[in-house]
Amino acid sequence: MLELAILNPVNKKNYKSHKNDRGHKNGKQLDKPSRPLTGVISTTQKGAGYIDDPDPKKESVYIEPGKLNTALDGDTVEFIVTTKHIRGISTKTGEIVRVVSRAKQFFVGIVSQIDKNIIVLADDRKMYVPISVPLVRAGQNGQTGLAGKVKKDDKVYVKLSSWTDPKATPTGEIVRILGQKGINDVEMESIVLEKGFEVNFPAAVEKEAEAIESNKIITQAEFAKRRDVRETLTFTIDPFDAKDFDDAISFKKVNDGNAGAQSGRPGANLYEIGVHIADVSHYVREGTALDKEAVKRGCSIYLVDRTIPMLPEVLSNDVCSLNPHEDKLTFSAIFTIDDNAKVHSRWFGRTVINSDQRFTYENAQAVIDGKPVDEGAQYHDELVILNRLAKILRKQNASQGAIEFEQEEIKFRLDEKGKPIGVYAKERLDTHKLVEEYMLLANREVAKYIFDSIKRKGKRDTGAIYRIHDVPDKEKIADLAAFVKALGYDLRVKNGEVTAHDINHLLDQIEDTPHESLIRTATIRSMQKAVYSTKNVGHFGLAFSFYTHFTSPIRRYPDLLVQRILARHINNEPFGDREVVALQKLAESSTEREINASEAERASKKLKQVEYMSERVGQTFEGTISGVTKWGIYVQENETKSEGMIPIAKLGEDYFVFNGKTYSITGERTKQKFTLGDPITFKVVSADLDKKILEFVIHTLHSARMMS
Repeated sequence: MLELAILNPVNKKNYKSHKNDRGHKNGKQLDKPSRPLTGVISTTQKGAGYIDDPDPKKESVYIEPGKLNTALDGDTVEFIVTTKHIRGISTKTGEIVRVVSRAKQFFVGIVSQIDKNIIVLADDRKMYVPISVPLVRAGQNGQTGLAGKVKKDDKVYVKLSSWTDPKATPTGEIVRILGQKGINDVEMESIVLEKGFEVNFPAAVEKEAEAIESNKIITQAEFAKRRDVRETLTFTIDPFDAKDFDDAISFKKVNDGNAGAQSGRPGANLYEIGVHIADVSHYVREGTALDKEAVKRGCSIYLVDRTIPMLPEVLSNDVCSLNPHEDKLTFSAIFTIDDNAKVHSRWFGRTVINSDQRFTYENAQAVIDGKPVDEGAQYHDELVILNRLAKILRKQNASQGAIEFEQEEIKFRLDEKGKPIGVYAKERLDTHKLVEEYMLLANREVAKYIFDSIKRKGKRDTGAIYRIHDVPDKEKIADLAAFVKALGYDLRVKNGEVTAHDINHLLDQIEDTPHESLIRTATIRSMQKAVYSTKNVGHFGLAFSFYTHFTSPIRRYPDLLVQRILARHINNEPFGDREVVALQKLAESSTEREINASEAERASKKLKQVEYMSERVGQTFEGTISGVTKWGIYVQENETKSEGMIPIAKLGEDYFVFNGKTYSITGERTKQKFTLGDPITFKVVSADLDKKILEFVIHTLHSARMMS
């Protein structure tokens, strides 16, 4: 992960004050503490902590090492604040009084020592103390626990016991032995568990899924309730290794000259284009064990070498999946569109489809390009029209200010044991964009339909789940503007605000420059996070006034919710106040699980990057300085995007000074300057697979700058 510390301050939660801090005159040190406050703490691996002030303009409260009083990262704590005035500078320091509630009870770690107790070092680097497990501990029902079965360097899953004495080492109980560290399957399961997910499904969930699978034949009564589009050309376009197909596109030319004339082009063609989504809501009913497990997971997780699905495979890969040449139940958005990609009409409802063709992105692209293919060539004309209309839709969205955040995606080639043996960049084809545009269209129009339905009922922003993306924070935009200016680029900012067009103007400047990847990443990080909510504020990044997630219910729980919500609006069914409150809670939990899943996906990629480089210690690579801090510089390798650190002590025989305003480190004697974005040749010194960190040393700084 790029270390842009200045652009990415510690993400800390708010605290609530029971009484204002007392002031002090004449700038002297003030040691009188406040009355207890309550907040959520963020900790560091060195045993310090931060608690954010409710006012974003005010500094955070710093908790010094030794003052945490057993508080761990994410815990809700009660604390006191002391404000010190030293040489006119005010600093808030705090001390934890007590832990109100724990955020985390389970940890994955490595057995580092076995003596009288088992010492476990947590994978979570914010867990700043080891966990001690008694060598023999009685398990449930009086049976012997797992502690006696572990070996040194085993990965284990530990439940933290009550910890109230900061002078004592926290104790825990081993609930699962995962296996020896370094084994691919062990490491992947460790990542999943560490982020709060489970690989396997509970027995009750599997039983419900199997019951659905055994009764998956569609009845005539169910056919009668749905619009039958099985005779319309329909196909899926997915990755070559996809196993679950939750969206399909149908195409039919409509011969209606009068409607065509309304578009301003007499005789223009009209097309019926359907976006058909697996009707997961038909199978996964509210309140069932399946539904509760889907809520708990929130989404599927896509690791480097596997998928951890939200739903059992008999549903995700079979019953719900839109497999070719099978009748499938779907929830559809069907549009009438002309040659200018103008939408003339829309229809939403439950349908039944039968996919004619399973395309991969590569195969569909070959058909469009007129290249020889094994199958699907007969759909060339339809795919060409769909592609042309998708490009018009994309251009329309761009003209409205949709931000183009495309970044190169790196994939690893793995051997049969999961060892990385090669790396390649995932090619983004027109067919990727084709599918994306029709999914965006469906998501936008479903959100607008739901919003309009609520408005007709006299209420606003209730009985809905939106995907929202708020306008950027002014302070973060100011930091971004300063950052890109230091690299020679301009971000237009007016009164601390930017428009989507301003962001696109910046991205146009950096296209095909050495700083492109760096600035794209920094720009993304300066944006607000997209979240789920019952309150609609629009989507800044897409430049949409209305947006939701409707098109992926096999792998995202909010999409399943939207199916249920949309059905009730179509049927004009009301929503109760309790239901609206429940929807907001589900929106918040879904956002949290999405973040956890993203962290797991990044961790799996980071593991493979470090593993790949561990086989290349001593070799030299080309890279770019991706971060500059007071303790050293971070360098990103150009091909694998692996990132490692060069400590400041190893930059050379000089005293180096960090300058946060220019994102640089400069030698006092040699005047050698290391600046963010500089190309550099480096050598891999070490790779720590346990901590997932790399250390580099400079070989050549191509643009080593000497200050005059």
